[in-house]
Amino acid sequence: MSVSDACTSAIIGADMNPYGRPILWKHRDTSTVDNKVEYVSCKPGEYSYVALYNAGDRLLKEAWMGMNEMGFAVMNTASYNIKDDNVSSKNMDKEGLVMSEALKSCKTVEDFAHLLETLPRPMGVEANFGVIDALGNGAYFETNNHSYKRFDLQDAENHVLVRTNYSHSGRKNEGYGFVRESNACHLLSPYIADKSITPEVLTEELSRSFYHDLKKRDYSVAGDKWVIDQDFIPRFKSTATVAIEGCRPLASLNEITPEFVKHEYVMWTGLGYPPCSEIRAVRCFADGVDKDLRGSLPSGHSPLADKAKAARSEVFPIKKGNGDKYIDMEALFNNEGTGYVQRLKKLNLETYKKERKIRDGKQR
Repeated sequence: MSVSDACTSAIIGADMNPYGRPILWKHRDTSTVDNKVEYVSCKPGEYSYVALYNAGDRLLKEAWMGMNEMGFAVMNTASYNIKDDNVSSKNMDKEGLVMSEALKSCKTVEDFAHLLETLPRPMGVEANFGVIDALGNGAYFETNNHSYKRFDLQDAENHVLVRTNYSHSGRKNEGYGFVRESNACHLLSPYIADKSITPEVLTEELSRSFYHDLKKRDYSVAGDKWVIDQDFIPRFKSTATVAIEGCRPLASLNEITPEFVKHEYVMWTGLGYPPCSEIRAVRCFADGVDKDLRGSLPSGHSPLADKAKAARSEVFPIKKGNGDKYIDMEALFNNEGTGYVQRLKKLNLETYKKERKIRDGKQR
C-alpha cells in the first residue's frame, strides 16, 4: 500500500506547557502538496472557524485541521490498521468532511464524541482524530467506519499523547509511522521532564528534526551531505506544521465566547515543506488569517506555501530517478549557519515572541 496521506501529531496537556495552555499539533504529510488557511463565517446555528485546506478546495468543504470560535479544535492522522470492513475506497477518505462538520457544530470533546456516534454509517473514515476544547480536555478518537476507541488526555502518562499512522487500538504490527512516533516521543522527552512543551518545540524542533530513533542518530549533525528521506518526521510529502495553542482551561462553558477565543487562541501555522516554512499566527476571526497563508494565488495557492515548496526543490535537488528520496542536508544545515532550518528557526522564534506578547497583553 502506498501511504499518500500520513502525519505525525500530538496532544499536549495544559500542565505540560509553561503558559498553562493545551496544544494540538499536526505535522501534515500528503500527496496534495499545496495548502492554504481560510476563515469560514458561520451560518445560523453554526460556529465560525479557521482551518487548513487543500489549495484546490474552492468551496472549503474539507478541513484538515482547525479551530472554531467556541474554542474547539480538531485534526487527524490517517490510520492503516483499524478498517474492518469491505467499504470501497470510493466511499472512504471523508475525514475532511467530518472535521468540517465538527468545527461547525462542536463546542467540547464530548460534543465530538456525540457527533461520531450520530453520523450515518459507514462514516467513510479510518483515522485518529485529535481534539481539544476550552475546558482543557483533549482526546484521540481512533475511528473506523462504524465505531471508535477513545483515549483521553487526562488518562495519558504525563498528559501527552502522540499518534502517527496506526491506531493503538488496532491490529498489532500493522500501519505506518512507528519510527516517526518514536522520534517524536524521544524529542519530547526532555521537555516533558521540564513541563516546557510549547508550540515552538513542536514546529521548530520536531517538524525540523532529522533524528532517527531506530538508528539513534541525528542526521542534522551527522556530517553526511546526502541523506535518504526515510522515517524522519519531516518527509518529502510533508506540507504543513500547525500547532493550535488553546486557552488556560476554563471552569465553565458559560465563559466561552467568540471574543474570548479571538484573543486567547492561536493557530501557529507553517505552510509548505516544514523545514523551510515560515510561521504565522492565525486567530479565529474574519481578519485573523495572514494574507500570505490564504489561497490568493492562481489555483488557490498561498504565497508562503509556494515559497516553501520552491525551497524544498533546493533541499531535494536531484530531478532524475529516485531523486526525491535524497536530501541535501547542507541546504538545511551548514557550517555558515545559512541553511534553511538555521535561518528560519531564528526568524520564527522572533515571530513567536512578538505574537505571544500581543496575545498576553505585553506588547510595547
